Amino acid sequence: MSASDDRLAGYHHRRQRRLRSLPRLRSTTTRPDSPVWYVADELLVVEEDRRHVERYLTGHRREVTALGDEEVVPGLRRYFATGLDVPDTVRAVRGGAPRGATVLCPNHVFLGTPFNHGGPCGPPVPASEATLAGRPSDDDLVSVAIVDTGAWVDSKLPAGYYRPGAVDIETETDVDNDGLLDGDVGHANFIAGVIVRHAPQVELSVFKVLDTFGVCTEDQLVRALGRLDPSVQLVNLSLGGFTEDDLPPVGLRVALENALAVPDRVVVAAAGNNGNRISPFWPAAFAGAGHAWSDRVAAVAAHDGSAICDWSNAGPWVTLAAPGQDIHSTFINHDEFFPSGWAQWSGTSFATPRVVAEIATHIAAGRSPAAALEHVVATAGDTFDDYIGLS
Repeated sequence: MSASDDRLAGYHHRRQRRLRSLPRLRSTTTRPDSPVWYVADELLVVEEDRRHVERYLTGHRREVTALGDEEVVPGLRRYFATGLDVPDTVRAVRGGAPRGATVLCPNHVFLGTPFNHGGPCGPPVPASEATLAGRPSDDDLVSVAIVDTGAWVDSKLPAGYYRPGAVDIETETDVDNDGLLDGDVGHANFIAGVIVRHAPQVELSVFKVLDTFGVCTEDQLVRALGRLDPSVQLVNLSLGGFTEDDLPPVGLRVALENALAVPDRVVVAAAGNNGNRISPFWPAAFAGAGHAWSDRVAAVAAHDGSAICDWSNAGPWVTLAAPGQDIHSTFINHDEFFPSGWAQWSGTSFATPRVVAEIATHIAAGRSPAAALEHVVATAGDTFDDYIGLS
């Protein structure tokens, strides 16, 4: 194993250790490359079916804990039950419920999508400083929300690109005190830089949902999507995960349905980096789920300029591919790690904001978000196997 392979393996194992060290998390594995993570003793339940779930829990002598249940967002509740076999309960309730799979799901755990930890080609590496295009006037800026890690304040990306009062700040770099930069530190900064380098006519909001290891729960992501300002036209989701049965997670379905009730809005989501060409990766796979709003979700795979990257997930639910390998963007200013404030990184995490930038350019030119997405897909070409590709 080469030194770079050693480095990549080390970062991969760090996130796995991190996930295993969190006492409330559990996992199941239907495919070795696609583990499903969820929170122990918790269920996400669609409001109108809550009584059916309560009857099941009572009938099987499962006591709802003192915490009971709570509203996550309108239409969705979170239940707590001690000693609950979550996968078995989900299967049983779905089998006996009138609406089956749309009733409930585990409280899934989702991960940022530089592959597992650090990125499919390893953690970010320092890069030389580049030039950012000048910021246009404040008139007719495209409003973009990055739902991700928090943003690091000290960065080469000028603060003027951010919407005042709409940025969740990150201050941690090494929460496990192992002397290494946590694998998803600067993730949102890098995404913001990709967008601005290709579409400077944007105003960015940052909603922190991932920790510095790139981990969040489904209810946390649902709540974050519920915080979107009505003015947001584009949402960047460079995160996701799998479900045990490949069915859509109901919490995210409710959240996206609510988010896309705003007609002038599009969601762009990363396809993930497990090299899986079989299982849908959520939330990106909602692009092919057949909901009334699915045509306003874009699922983005990564290419390296000549082919779909072998580490990129793909499938019939993918909308298009964009550059995702060896991307150069703004990072954090940190003397110990990145003195230039710029980095090179890989992942569908960074193919996603390239598509966001392209859509933003067409919105700024006068198209609606939905029309801009449709135009980008129609004109991207047919370069990468079965997937259209954006250069």
